[in-house]
Amino acid sequence: MVALQEAHEARSKKINKVEKIKTVVNPDETLGRLEAIASAGWDNMAKEDSAFYLKCFGFFAKKGDFMLRVRIPGGKLTAKQALKIGEVSKQYGNDYIDLTTRMQVELRYIKIENIATVAKELDSVGITTYQTGVDNFRNIVTDPLDGYAHDSIIETQPLLMQMQEVFLKKSEYIGTLPRKFNGAILGSLSNSCNIYGHDCSFVLAQKDGRFGFNLYLGGKVGVQSKCANTFVEAKDLAKTFEGIVNIFKKYGYRDNRNKNRLHYLLADVGIATFMEAVFKEIGLEHESAGVKLVQSMPINFGTNKILTKDGKYAYKLTVPSGIFSGSDMIEASKTSTDFGDGNLRLSYDQNVWILGVENGEEFLNSTIASKYSEFNNIYFNDMIACAGTKTCSFGVIPNKPDAIEMSHFLNNHVPIANGSVRINWSACPKGCGVHGVADIGLEGCKAKDSEGNRVDGVHIFFGGKITKEAKEAKVLHKSLPLADARWYIKNILQEYKIHKSANESFEEFEERFFSNYSYSAIAFANAINFTFVKSELETRLRLEAEPKSHRNEEAELFYFGLKLFKLLTGESRFDGVDGLEPIKAQPRKISEDEVSKINTDVPLNISKAIYAMTHEDISKRAKVFTEILTIINQ
Repeated sequence: MVALQEAHEARSKKINKVEKIKTVVNPDETLGRLEAIASAGWDNMAKEDSAFYLKCFGFFAKKGDFMLRVRIPGGKLTAKQALKIGEVSKQYGNDYIDLTTRMQVELRYIKIENIATVAKELDSVGITTYQTGVDNFRNIVTDPLDGYAHDSIIETQPLLMQMQEVFLKKSEYIGTLPRKFNGAILGSLSNSCNIYGHDCSFVLAQKDGRFGFNLYLGGKVGVQSKCANTFVEAKDLAKTFEGIVNIFKKYGYRDNRNKNRLHYLLADVGIATFMEAVFKEIGLEHESAGVKLVQSMPINFGTNKILTKDGKYAYKLTVPSGIFSGSDMIEASKTSTDFGDGNLRLSYDQNVWILGVENGEEFLNSTIASKYSEFNNIYFNDMIACAGTKTCSFGVIPNKPDAIEMSHFLNNHVPIANGSVRINWSACPKGCGVHGVADIGLEGCKAKDSEGNRVDGVHIFFGGKITKEAKEAKVLHKSLPLADARWYIKNILQEYKIHKSANESFEEFEERFFSNYSYSAIAFANAINFTFVKSELETRLRLEAEPKSHRNEEAELFYFGLKLFKLLTGESRFDGVDGLEPIKAQPRKISEDEVSKINTDVPLNISKAIYAMTHEDISKRAKVFTEILTIINQ
């Protein structure tokens, strides 16, 4: 405990403004004042209410109305609950619903005079908005097919509800944490809820023939959680969770809100020290980690239906960018009772599952299934996009419509069957679209177009993983105009289409194929092919499954140059090469404009680039791709 206390004291010399607001009144009292706040109107709303207290109950003030975040534990909805959400959205929220990556819903455009009524309406069917914002426990996520899918080893919903009982509607936990706390539990073999991206995750494991969970701690945007070397049986899970949150609540930092998540406390004291305090708190013996069993892609790979344990089917409605409506939710509720068992699940990837379907043909002909069937393709199935400028003050780009437009573009230009790719969009660096763990992630930014105009753009991230290992994606391209970015991503997906094995996911493909190249080489291939597009050249630089360059940038430059020379001129640059050297003592010499002279359609800057990449004197060749990109962009 000494290390925790010292770390806490070192970060307690000055508390942040939100911590000061917390001392004015007990946040729990806010719900009792909801009708009074509604009656008083927008102009009379206290600043501390809009800044903090109302957010504790899911109400976020947004330019004259409210966004309401609704808690849906594990994404689990009954038809009755879905119907009520739809009705509330239609009557009070402009018939608009956002499905989120925490397997819940956000209602928007709610007027202040209706906030108390909306809360009561939802409560009437057992739905709460308690503790869904600011320094609270956010919605706990799990496998959307938990208990249904054949790979569901431990049904986690009962355990999830035990975790929730630790804090939900308890005054001592409402708005009292140092910062928000994301929890997750997964009892399935496939990672269908980004299990490593949370503050606290219980991950399916086996030890000595017993099924249970390995504990992972400290995840947040841009950081994957780390194994706490702790195995937890189901009977001890809720108690362990309570110990973790109590230690975080007691010793967590309350100064800089940008560095107050559990991750920062763990970074300072170490996971082992933290867990020692947890086990002392709860009075249980520590047990080292077992064998993690989560290691596969979601089991609905390449399809939107899954045969479940009961012999029936679960069908997924692919909802582009998670943009749903009250009308759609009502229709989904009706469909779940007409064709299913009356149960629905919201998923981490912002989609809706209808469970217990016996007659698939009738279901697919239903109104709601027909409406969303056009999005059943590789680019929409696993796509995620956060709010964007329309409804989020942090957004840099519109985002949701950008993601939809990009997915349509890719599906039209590079249709792919029997595969999967996770393309995630975040409208700003906060990363609510979890772009950092995507196969291809996009982060909104401002960029300059070819004429120097300031336009909407993205940073492109590449190579994130959530299956056998948790791995953050790396930046591949920075500040690309959106109009250009789609061509870069198209090029990446064309490589996937050309070289993928049957039923190979992009995550697997990246590890097998793209890992043979440096990030600089992949970025260059995208850039040069876009240059060809702008120059109206049909030529494309395609990658090889087993390159000779072995991720050596100087070698990659040289071999790319040789290939480009051949593609654009039809001639060989040299009679042959041995490594990076021409085999002849007097190799062919060319001028900077050689390629353009042979093929007059080739711009001079490309000819100069190839000259620098393949100079007969190795000492005079370009050594890094940035040198060549500078020439190309002149």
